[in-house]
Amino acid sequence: MSRIFNLGLPVLLGAATFTLNVASDPLPPDLTYRPLPSLPFSSVKETDEAQKPAVTQRQRGLLESRYDLADRPMPGVMMSGGRKAVQEGSRVKLPAGETWSSLAAKTPQEIRDRGLLPQGFLPLPHVKQAAGGQVFPESEIREIGADEGRDLRRFDVDFDLPDHLTPEFPPPIFLTTHPELGDVSRGDLLTIRNFYEYMNGIITPVQMEGLRLLLTPFPQEEFNQTEDRKVAMQSTGVACLDCHSNFHTNGAFHLTPDVRPQAERFRLDTTSLRGLFNQQIHGSKRSLRSVEDFTEFEQRTAYFNGDHVSATRYSVNLPYHPNHFTMISHIQNIIYFPPSP
Repeated sequence: MSRIFNLGLPVLLGAATFTLNVASDPLPPDLTYRPLPSLPFSSVKETDEAQKPAVTQRQRGLLESRYDLADRPMPGVMMSGGRKAVQEGSRVKLPAGETWSSLAAKTPQEIRDRGLLPQGFLPLPHVKQAAGGQVFPESEIREIGADEGRDLRRFDVDFDLPDHLTPEFPPPIFLTTHPELGDVSRGDLLTIRNFYEYMNGIITPVQMEGLRLLLTPFPQEEFNQTEDRKVAMQSTGVACLDCHSNFHTNGAFHLTPDVRPQAERFRLDTTSLRGLFNQQIHGSKRSLRSVEDFTEFEQRTAYFNGDHVSATRYSVNLPYHPNHFTMISHIQNIIYFPPSP
């Protein structure tokens, strides 16, 4: 689908120095390690819930100032599962008095000097930049709650994008090994409760075990059993495919784990795992050279903000490298792109 964060000028305008704290909440000190909680869980929860309306309103204002959030489906053009329309048009708002043509006629230096770079091309802050962490859309929260009884709803922030600007849910699944089957998801979300029934006889035993591991919840920074969490009740954690729904994406987001200080960590939408078999670069700032590397470090990065010290406190899952990562990679490497229309 067309995403609102990368539409517009097809010209590189030069790297801009930026900070995300202009439109965000007060940030913690510039520290490498995440500070440990110093208040009781009940106090933190009460404060976060009291601040939530203002946090939500601020983020909504930021989005509306940068982007056109209107629901404008493209007539007759649906996403690959046929359940949701593709949105049309460029959504980045331009500076007053400017058009795409007028900007295209200017040099990068002129755009930089006059401050004419559309704000929609700047990094988008997390709903709550100081806390960061994984935030799930309502569709994923409802489905996992109904099917597994796990709560993915944070008490401090909500997902901030309108539903019509998110991917279709649940997305279809296509396999390189069985292109003749088309969508093998049966129009449902794969979960730890249904994956065997749906995939039995279609994938190999090694791939089945890899899929089980990807659907098994493990402790995560905001979803765990300690007092340092952002979910009301103690949680068994999150699964890899809670974000990468059906090996695609549901629009869940967190902050890049590769950057410090906190003010400069930019927001990341969950990427699709379709076509991972053909991917050569797995990290812009990390030494990730393979799907196996990527899988291993996701446990310490997306799950724990790149902080292995913090991860230890929550009983981080450490899969057995010779077996588990290989099995996970085997299932990820057969996820295919949708067929051509």
